[in-house]
Amino acid sequence: MSILDESTINDALTDLPGWQLDGERIAREYRFDGFREAIAFINRIADAADAADHHPELTNVYSTVTVALTTHDAGGVTDKDLELAREIEAAAR
Repeated sequence: MSILDESTINDALTDLPGWQLDGERIAREYRFDGFREAIAFINRIADAADAADHHPELTNVYSTVTVALTTHDAGGVTDKDLELAREIEAAAR
């Protein structure tokens, strides 16, 4: 899978509010009402990530979850990252 250029990534991110290009990855922060809601979200992400065989970087601090995606084998952002970001958005709703 080949990496996407910055312009292509930024165009795709217009349909993914809150997501930003951060070096060789895309990332977004989510805020929830409390710790349990944040952890439930992480669990939903885990299901989608396992199904896609593509695993995000996840950080949790109380009610805030930060998600970052990159395709390590390709060395940057690929369509695989954008697809999983869309699934993560669905899980956040």
